[in-house]
Amino acid sequence: MSDWFIARGGRSEGPYSARQIRDMLADGRLGTDALAWRKGMSGWQPVSSMPGLTGDRGDEPAPSVPPPVTSGRSAHEIDYEIFGGEMQFVEIELDPGESVVAEAGAMMYMDAGVTMETVFGDGSGREGGGVMGKLLGAGKRLLTGESLFCTVFTHNGAGKGHVAFAAPYPGRIIPLDLRDYDGRIVCQKDAFLCAAKGVSIGIAFQKRIGAALFGGEGFIMQSLEGDGLAFVHAGGTIIEKELAAGETLLVDTGCLVALTSGVDYDIQYAGNIKSAIFGGEGFFFARLAGPGHVWLQSLPFSRLAGRIYQAAPQTGSPGDARGEGSVLGTLGNLFQD
Repeated sequence: MSDWFIARGGRSEGPYSARQIRDMLADGRLGTDALAWRKGMSGWQPVSSMPGLTGDRGDEPAPSVPPPVTSGRSAHEIDYEIFGGEMQFVEIELDPGESVVAEAGAMMYMDAGVTMETVFGDGSGREGGGVMGKLLGAGKRLLTGESLFCTVFTHNGAGKGHVAFAAPYPGRIIPLDLRDYDGRIVCQKDAFLCAAKGVSIGIAFQKRIGAALFGGEGFIMQSLEGDGLAFVHAGGTIIEKELAAGETLLVDTGCLVALTSGVDYDIQYAGNIKSAIFGGEGFFFARLAGPGHVWLQSLPFSRLAGRIYQAAPQTGSPGDARGEGSVLGTLGNLFQD
C-alpha cells in the first residue's frame, strides 16, 4: 500500500509504497539521510531507522496530508557571509518573514524590502508577555552596559533580502551557531553584534567575587542563549582553544572574548609585586579550566584605546604639528612657534 511520505530538501513527496522506497534507496535516487513518515508516527524520522520499509505494515488507509517539514528551531534560520580583512562586516540573507536582531547603530546597509524597527529589550521575543517581561529584557541589557533598545530587521518583500552589520573597530567577526554549544555562550559585555531573531541576549553573573572585581570584564558578562546564529566581534586576531577536562589556561583578563558554559572562570594573582608593577601585565590573570571551548583576542579595545590616548596630543590646538617620527620627539616641540 502506498502510505509512506518522504521529505528531502525541505519538501515532502508521496505517498509511496515501502517497495518503491526500497527501490529508490537501492538505485541511489534516495539517500538514507532522507526523512520518512506514515500514519501513526509522531513525526518525521530517518529512512534508515524505519523497520516499516523492510516490508508492508498492513492495510491502514493512506493519510491525505503529511505533517509539515520543520527544523525544530525556535530562532529564525538565517544565512550569512563575512566580508573584509581587518575591518569586517557581515551580510545577512533573509527569506520573506525572517528577522535579525542587532545592536543600535551597527547597520551598514539593507535592501529596500527590509524594514527596521526599534524595540524595547533584546528583541528575541523570549522575554515573556506583558510589560514586565519587556522591562526585564531591557533591564538585562542595561546591566551589561548596552542600550535599552535594539533594532529588529525583517524582510517583508519577495525573494531574498539582505542587511549588513559592520564591526566597530579592527578585528574579526565570529559566527556562533548556539546549537553547537548546548544553546549558550558567555561573552564579554560589548562583544555582541547581531543574531537571528529568537536568540536571547541576557546576563551572566560571575560566581566568584575575585573574578567579579578583578576579572577585567567585571561582575556581569553577556549570555547568548537559543538555537540560532549569533555574531560577536573581537579585536585583532582571534584564536580558539578547546580545553580538555582539568586542562588550565592563564589569559590576560582583557583578551578573553567568550567561553562555553562548561569552562570554569576564575582569577589568579600574577605572582609578585615586582612583576605586577613593572611587568606591564597587571596584578591578575584569568584562569580558565576545562572542559569547554574559549575564544581569545590579541587586541582588546581597552588596549587599543590606551595606545591611541598615549599618542594623542595633550595640549595645543588640533592643528599643531607634533613631528611624528622625529628623533627629537617631545624636545622638538620646544622649537615650534
